Amino acid sequence: MRTEFLVFGSPYFGPEEEEEVLDSMRRSWIGTGPKVKLFETAFAQYKNIPYSAAVHSCTAALHLSCLALGLKPGDEVITTAMTFCATVNAIIHAGATPVLADIDPVTLNIDPEDIERKVTPRTRAVLIVHFAGRPCKMDEILAVASRHHLYVIEDCAHALETEYHGQKAGTLGDIGCFSFYATKNISTGEGGMAITHKSEWIQAIKIMALHGLSADAWQRFSDKGYKHYFMTELGFKYNMMDLQAAMGIHQIKKIDLFWQRRSQIWQFYMDRLKSLPVGLPAPVDPGSKHAYHLFTIEIDPSKAGVSRDRFLEEMTKRKIGVGVHYCAIPEHPYYQKRFGWRSEDFVHAARYGSQTVSIPISPKLTDRDLEDVVEAVSDILSS
Repeated sequence: MRTEFLVFGSPYFGPEEEEEVLDSMRRSWIGTGPKVKLFETAFAQYKNIPYSAAVHSCTAALHLSCLALGLKPGDEVITTAMTFCATVNAIIHAGATPVLADIDPVTLNIDPEDIERKVTPRTRAVLIVHFAGRPCKMDEILAVASRHHLYVIEDCAHALETEYHGQKAGTLGDIGCFSFYATKNISTGEGGMAITHKSEWIQAIKIMALHGLSADAWQRFSDKGYKHYFMTELGFKYNMMDLQAAMGIHQIKKIDLFWQRRSQIWQFYMDRLKSLPVGLPAPVDPGSKHAYHLFTIEIDPSKAGVSRDRFLEEMTKRKIGVGVHYCAIPEHPYYQKRFGWRSEDFVHAARYGSQTVSIPISPKLTDRDLEDVVEAVSDILSS
């Protein structure tokens, strides 16, 4: 039994991030400023794309992307039944109507064939999620979008390093959205980013991210002199702070290092858990790069001899942090009441959502931590 609780998804910071945050405090520029610009530039360079906008969350990036694309009441947006509620909520907050498609039971990503079935004359966009860091079948999705003249928004909250046929996630559709939440592959505590090839969309996102003002705080109060501003759009308070970007500009330099460690952890789990009565992730497709954001196992009571929820409780008793990613979207009471969604209409998402458990896969984990995780899983299943 461990003496200390192993936190699920713990971020990994070093002295560089600490010093940069302190530097922002010493300079007394902690809001949106030059470090946000540096982070945006570095992220755009990493993704090899011309335009980026840092915001305070991936949820904000998704919401603003819907608005930048002109989605409005009466428009429909097809998205996956297996995701965090933020994906669906962004569509609702933009005034559009979410339409769910089921998932591929092997990849756990949105099923392109079900997207096709859900298209109506009101469909304007598809919002896909690269679940756990595995790329969606983008050739098929983009073909559906092209046939029906639909926008494609990529929710890349899990997919920082993900590539599909050599192209980076977030650059395949019209707008890509990323998360830097505490549990993500790099972290700024809270934070998000939108990227695109079109300047008009990123400009709209940047303006709406700060009240709809024509000039941000840095431009208004910098040593270049005060700048007058006007509200040109009805915007939001979605801007990123320099305190967050201070972490991000050093975290981004560690992307490859972190990914390599998570790759090792992924393979360790695949090797050590393959003999146990649990479902494991599908192999990584040869033509893609997996971000290894989540390592999920499936607890089928008929095979494992224990329910998923009992398994969660037992892991916690053994001081191992776990997660559920996710219960299917139709399981949530709000959506049932508002849209009439039923789990039985999304059989693959519902089954997976009732059996999934995420185990730790942070680069912060030691080899001893990994042994503890595997021993805990084995002990629960054997007892």
